[in-house]
Amino acid sequence: MTNPLALYTLRRADDALVLGHRLSEWCGHGPMLEEDMALANIGLDLIGQARSLYQYAAEVEGAGRDEDQLAYLRDAPAYRNLLLAELPNGDFAHTILRQFLHAAFADPFWRATMASADATLSAIAAKSEKESAYHLRHTAEWVIRLGDGTAESHARAAEALETLWPYTGEMFETDAAERALVEAGIAVDPESLRAGWMQTVSAVLAEATLTLPSGTWMQSGGRHGRHSEHLGHLLSEMQFLQRSYPGATW
Repeated sequence: MTNPLALYTLRRADDALVLGHRLSEWCGHGPMLEEDMALANIGLDLIGQARSLYQYAAEVEGAGRDEDQLAYLRDAPAYRNLLLAELPNGDFAHTILRQFLHAAFADPFWRATMASADATLSAIAAKSEKESAYHLRHTAEWVIRLGDGTAESHARAAEALETLWPYTGEMFETDAAERALVEAGIAVDPESLRAGWMQTVSAVLAEATLTLPSGTWMQSGGRHGRHSEHLGHLLSEMQFLQRSYPGATW
């Protein structure tokens, strides 16, 4: 996509779809029935956000594509999601830490987007923020429970945090196209959310007795189609039905 607004919307749609699909992989495998359902519901929230965003991206692009084509008929290099979203689930602590770090950004992002000069993005944000507020609250409670729990749960949470931390910097990146949308009052400058994100993350980690990682080097590339090998495997599963039976409907 070359249209800046369509690309901006597509990036957020890809984040939601890929992360939602990752959470769907927990269905039937959660540590307890209640949490199995909670992760599935968070995944459904994200996929619902993705649908709204894909519909709008397709409309703005004006190339005749729809939400299904954007979701199921693109190859990995055409995706623009954060690398954080495509990482494998790992153990329960890894999934919870990944979701927490993302939700701590997504909640203020959607809240700020409610003030967008673009009426459609503002409406999507109004619904998404209510969902992301729950995602943040739920995962923060689990981070505290795991970090300040047993020696085993603390060690797993600490290891997950160290592994995931280098993928958090990409959330705050912008390029020329997005900066123009920020100046027009349409997009949110992610850098303006960094201090609040750090404050939220630091407070929860402190209560969880987890140490904030000291590393400053960050992974990057997802926003421009440079992905890990994990995304290709994810897409081969997620897109199988549409690729095998083009145009299939229920």
